[in-house]
Amino acid sequence: MPKLKKDTIEAKGLSIQVYTEDFKNDYISLTDIAKYRNSDDPRFVIQNWMRNRNTLEFIGLWETLNNRNFNRVQFDTFRNEAGLNRFTMTPQKWIASTNAVGIIAKSGRYGGTYAQYDIAMEFASWISPEFKLYIIQDYKRLKADENSSLSLSWNLNREISKINYKIHTDAIKEYLLNDFTNEQLSYKYASEADMLNVALFNRRAKQWRDENPTLKGNMRDYASLNELLVLANMESYNAMLISKGIEQKERMIELRALARLQLASLEKLNSKNLVTVNESAEKNI
Repeated sequence: MPKLKKDTIEAKGLSIQVYTEDFKNDYISLTDIAKYRNSDDPRFVIQNWMRNRNTLEFIGLWETLNNRNFNRVQFDTFRNEAGLNRFTMTPQKWIASTNAVGIIAKSGRYGGTYAQYDIAMEFASWISPEFKLYIIQDYKRLKADENSSLSLSWNLNREISKINYKIHTDAIKEYLLNDFTNEQLSYKYASEADMLNVALFNRRAKQWRDENPTLKGNMRDYASLNELLVLANMESYNAMLISKGIEQKERMIELRALARLQLASLEKLNSKNLVTVNESAEKNI
């Protein structure tokens, strides 16, 4: 599970760990859910669930729909054996034999079994439909908090970009447009803004609108957090270059280089932070 963020939800007094990938692909602790049935040895609860034919058909179908590397041949073998007294199944066996990705398992003192949200909810239903509803209730609270935080961060970066755009346009007016008419002034604003669009997004505003006729707003409204942060820096840097009398062609080259460098740095920083979170997760699952 790359790019993980750890959270916890509560259900009827039990804490259940959740690892979130990109705010949408969530893995929930089956070990914690199983403690509702057997707090002393939850792994046996999971194994009993996994040896059930209905369970195998469900998780097998999930893998078929979501995992191109899923071993269908081995899955069919397991499905045919399910229901026999000698048939056993563990998370480790399932993963190793079928290349499954919907369930992960870690052994050792800090081990545990985690499953993608759809599979985890199927397991919770098997444990207790009532318990499942409590899990869903707090899970919705977690998602609402995440969406609120993400929206706040995006809006903050968007506002920073707007503030820097004012600095940017003031610099254009002071250093480039003293001899321009009002009509030319408006055109120059658009030209400088489009220069930044091309430097960062590889397209002009009109190109984006032509490519996305059904979307409202402009391309900056659909930018990532990293892109908005870089855009804010580009606007400030462009204002400084304008004040030094640098020609637009030279500024375009400088800004393009700045955009690439900063986006790469932010991506590297994000990856480093997520690796740290992932390493922390490995110690707890």
